[in-house]
Amino acid sequence: MVVSAAGFAAAAFAIRATMEGPIEQYAGAALSAAIVYTIVIFIWPLISPLAASGAAIAYCWFIEFAQLTPIPAALSQRSWLARQLLGAQFDLIDVAWYPVGVIPLVAAHWFLNARAHSQTNPTPAQR
Repeated sequence: MVVSAAGFAAAAFAIRATMEGPIEQYAGAALSAAIVYTIVIFIWPLISPLAASGAAIAYCWFIEFAQLTPIPAALSQRSWLARQLLGAQFDLIDVAWYPVGVIPLVAAHWFLNARAHSQTNPTPAQR
C-alpha cells in the first residue's frame, strides 16, 4: 500500500510538472483520492471496498469543503506540505473527481478479494 500511495503521488507530481490546465487539476484530485484510499486500506486491511471508498471520499470531501474557511489557505501560505495536504481554495469540480480516482481501486479491491476468497474456498467443481 505504501508503494501504491507513493506511485500515485509521483504520478500526480509528474502530471503537475508536465501539464497545465484541466488535466493537471482533475488528475490531481483523482490521484489524491487514490492516495487516501490506499492509506485507508493500509490502516484497515480487512475493510470492505465499499467502506474504504466511503471513507476515502468522505475524507477528501471534508478537506475540500474545509477550504471554504480561511484556515487551509492560511496554513498553505506558510507551508508547502500544508498546501499539498489541505489545498488552498475550494473547487466544486474536485468534489466530482474524487470518486473518479477511487472507482478503479474499488474494482481492483473487489476483484482481489473475490480471487482470494475463491482460492481459499474452492467450489466443488474446482476441487
